[in-house]
Amino acid sequence: MELIHTEENPVITLEALKVNYGKTEALKGIECRIPRGAVGLLGPNGAGKSTLLKTMIGFIEPASGTVDILGHDIQRKKLTIRQKIGYMPEDECYFPGMNAVSFTAYAGELAGMPAVDAMQRAHEVLFYVGLGEARYRDVETYSKGMKQRIKLAQALIHDPELLLLDEPTDGMDPKGRQEMLDLIKDISSRKDINLILSSHLLPDVEYVCENVIVLSEGNIVKTGRISDLKQDDRQIYALKIKGEMENFTRHLNRLQLKWTILRGDRLKVFVPMDFSTQKFFRIAAEENIQIRNLEPAAQTLEDVFLEALGEKNAHP
Repeated sequence: MELIHTEENPVITLEALKVNYGKTEALKGIECRIPRGAVGLLGPNGAGKSTLLKTMIGFIEPASGTVDILGHDIQRKKLTIRQKIGYMPEDECYFPGMNAVSFTAYAGELAGMPAVDAMQRAHEVLFYVGLGEARYRDVETYSKGMKQRIKLAQALIHDPELLLLDEPTDGMDPKGRQEMLDLIKDISSRKDINLILSSHLLPDVEYVCENVIVLSEGNIVKTGRISDLKQDDRQIYALKIKGEMENFTRHLNRLQLKWTILRGDRLKVFVPMDFSTQKFFRIAAEENIQIRNLEPAAQTLEDVFLEALGEKNAHP
């Protein structure tokens, strides 16, 4: 698999990494050099995203291959690596009956911090994530959005060099989601902490990250800078159709054009630079279809993602 780019000092290096669940291969010999900064981890359910994160932190033993994190081999330096990593899991991780400041401080102690330092730092990080006024409440009384914030707080308590975030905006309302993304972006840019953001929400990844890794069925199918991956040497048009969409796309297939449905009556079509848009109207006339709108469009991260998974119309 092609590396994200030639990174002299990558934060993570994966070499022929295989992870099995019984007879099922969850990760199939993946190789990648992950650069510093903010990296998005994308893929459909079951692609291996959470498995990869748990392997990086040492919760899952690889069947073969190596994982080097911040210059340390995960097989030989698990404790060292865990002290340098902050992990925000997808599932809830609080203890019933424990308030937020005690829980966060305890997470710091587990990471090797003295109790006094952990408690002082807990107050600081809870204010940072927006839970300062609620820090003495039991975590189990928190709303879903507040529980996401406490998970971020416990991941930050020991000032890690690398942050692993598994679906950090899951279940949050639009305002809370944006505030969480702003926090994550601040962590990466102003606090200079490397992070990997695993999410099924492509706009979240595009907002926070510079680089992306796309997983599918245990394989890495695409890596690179988001800005580079979105560049395209084709013209792209968005069309609004009134009529039988299937008949229209059948014609596009005959012309060997790639296309993707945006929503019910809209689609995006990728055409060569010398393509005449009059062909769209000729197709529409033949099929008794109306083109209600036709305008230039841009390549998006979703286009890159769907094409990497082979879910965009696959005709070349």
